[in-house]
Amino acid sequence: MRNAFIISAVSLGILIIAPFLGKDILAPSEILSGAGGEIFWRIRVPRVLLSYLAGAALSLCGMIFQALFRNPLATPYTLGVASGASLGAAIFFVLSVPFAGGASVFAFIGAILTMLLVYAAGNFGNSLLLAGVAVNFTFSSLIIFIQYISSYASTLMVIRFMIGGLETASAEILPPVLIAVVATFIITLFLRRHLDLLTLGESTAQSRGADVGKLKITLFIMTSLVLATVVSITGPIGFVGMMAPHMARILVGSSHQRLAPVAFLFGGGFLTLCDTAARIIIFPAEIPVGVLTSILGGPFFIFLLAKNRRKTVL
Repeated sequence: MRNAFIISAVSLGILIIAPFLGKDILAPSEILSGAGGEIFWRIRVPRVLLSYLAGAALSLCGMIFQALFRNPLATPYTLGVASGASLGAAIFFVLSVPFAGGASVFAFIGAILTMLLVYAAGNFGNSLLLAGVAVNFTFSSLIIFIQYISSYASTLMVIRFMIGGLETASAEILPPVLIAVVATFIITLFLRRHLDLLTLGESTAQSRGADVGKLKITLFIMTSLVLATVVSITGPIGFVGMMAPHMARILVGSSHQRLAPVAFLFGGGFLTLCDTAARIIIFPAEIPVGVLTSILGGPFFIFLLAKNRRKTVL
């Protein structure tokens, strides 16, 4: 309980303080008018809110996937939604056609079509996991092919989208993200007992009254929709969905009654902190936040592999 309180306080503290940080640290008096107010309300606040919501969504979906597949190394992108969004964005950049919404709309459509494809493949006798892996490989190959035949400028834009970043943040794009993330959080809280049962195994969950088939499809559709919304705007920011829920589990345990809200808050605070650092480390240049999370995620992934290997040996 104490750890949960500390995480909540630190996470909300990061959310409140982050908009004041940047090239210049803004004083509270500067945000009421003038250039300081313009920077604070039109640039920094939307970006901080987007980073918090995106981090919370990735962490929450990562927690769900780790329960679904009983694997601490599972990520929100396991079933191919990110590769579908990236393929959609790549097609947009290559076509270079004027279109309302631009790459985000194409990325969202690509993510949704990927969800339908994985679901259809999973219903033809394959598991969702295998279908997702197959779609991931296929779409990754198509993206490489598109990059190969594209101009240098188009290839650069595809690569930039696939790294992941929050530069496109604005007040206009926040409402759909907020609705998707909050709805996912509420549904997850209602399903927390079922998530606990899934971690014990499908047969155990069924013996205790859970409709495993229906539950898996519900979780798949829910996570795919919120991931499609987030990734279409931010790109596939790596490792947050693996690191944040795992760290939350270490701090508060595996019961999803405590884990779900803590993972939500931890993920939001973590990505906001990473993005704030990415904005100021090499100012006036900016590091894409996806680069920074990948730098942190690589060693963390190795740590998890070593930890699981020791458990297996013992």
